[in-house]
Amino acid sequence: MLAKNVGGIDRILRIVVGAALILAFFLNMDGTYSWLYLIGIVPLATGLMSSCPLYSIVGLNTCPVKK
Repeated sequence: MLAKNVGGIDRILRIVVGAALILAFFLNMDGTYSWLYLIGIVPLATGLMSSCPLYSIVGLNTCPVKK
């Protein structure tokens, strides 16, 4: 299991942006490059899992520090 490295505000933004991009895909399915909106799956999934593999590689962590 991946360690949680996505904090609260970061998580909310990822979920909102991911959902908005997926919604834009369904509202604009006839567009030439509308399939690019499906990239919203990535931020939505990382927001829901609270874990970002890219953050792990780079060494970032936006979760609050445990005391």
